[in-house]
Amino acid sequence: MNTVARFVNDESGATAIEYGLIAALIAVGIIAAATALGGSLSGLFETISTKLDTATTNAG
Repeated sequence: MNTVARFVNDESGATAIEYGLIAALIAVGIIAAATALGGSLSGLFETISTKLDTATTNAG
């Protein structure tokens, strides 16, 4: 009976699951932010690349 009582009162597994869920939520947030910023950064680098190409063509 003592073993059953210890098993029922043990909360270490629940704590580990909670930390796992928190880590998963943080990962989802990072992925969402990277996806949202990815398009903006891609457009910015395309603009910079075009301007550099234009500048090197005009200089040469």
